[in-house]
Amino acid sequence: MKVVITDFEYPNVDQEIKIITESGAELMPCHLKSEDEIIAAVKDADAVIVQYADITKNIIDRMERCKVIIRYGIGVNNIDSDAATSKGIYVCNVPDYGVDEVSNHAISMLMALIKKLPVITKALRGGDWGYTSTVPLFRMAGSTLGLVGLGRIPSLVAKKMAGFDVRILAFDPYVTAEDAEKRGVRLVDFETLCKESDFISIHCPLTASTTHMFDKNVFQMMKKTAYLINTSRGPVINEKDLIEALRTGEIAGAGLDVYEKEPISSDSELLKMDNVIATPHSAWYSEEAISTLQRKVAEEVVNILGGGRPINCTNKALLK
Repeated sequence: MKVVITDFEYPNVDQEIKIITESGAELMPCHLKSEDEIIAAVKDADAVIVQYADITKNIIDRMERCKVIIRYGIGVNNIDSDAATSKGIYVCNVPDYGVDEVSNHAISMLMALIKKLPVITKALRGGDWGYTSTVPLFRMAGSTLGLVGLGRIPSLVAKKMAGFDVRILAFDPYVTAEDAEKRGVRLVDFETLCKESDFISIHCPLTASTTHMFDKNVFQMMKKTAYLINTSRGPVINEKDLIEALRTGEIAGAGLDVYEKEPISSDSELLKMDNVIATPHSAWYSEEAISTLQRKVAEEVVNILGGGRPINCTNKALLK
């Protein structure tokens, strides 16, 4: 059996080679750039591993015997899942490799924004000794944190934030109020969350219904003292509207790890704003997370090619 890695940015794929070849399959690690190159490599593959390459319908239609397409990561929006499902190909991901890292990243951004650390650091470097550059700054205890989504990562955010004496709200149409309560969270509708939260942390997947979920109408609902954190997917926020909201003081600031277009342009207004903390889609990163991700991808491939039921299948219609 043949397994193809279309692209990867890791120093090596030694774990994948060991795990997959020991199962009796052949692994071809590649750095493929064009659709034609990908088609040529995967047309006779039994499994395809992908990081950033777009696996389009055109590519999938030319796959002759593929059983699974698995992504290094959580989001699978670079894979045409409908085309894969129509051919009976599992689309899989690794949803739990960087849960601790992403939750910590979101909380770190939140803490830095609450204390206005970028603002006061810049002021101090400019010779301003004192607290006046951060006025007004408000106590975190007694404030409200809103979580958009209540899966693995936001649930861990809620657990870690529970000791800071904050009220925690969540909006997630797929979670019951009872389940939310068990996690120390009150489930509310989206409008209530936006109106009542002092900080909003986005953790939902990118779908048709969540694309531009945060736009000018939502920013107008939010408190002018509110902060927005996004470590999920960039297009959940309408970036043009966000820039305007930050410029006009409609909201107080933002912490962003993801963007509508990646990599973000170096001349983006977001990178010039003192009330924005920006990182390059790196919330997931730690050495341990990379190792776990690579291992779990290889193990899932071996599991499926060996006739096992997928552990993390995103096109669940194929599991019925």
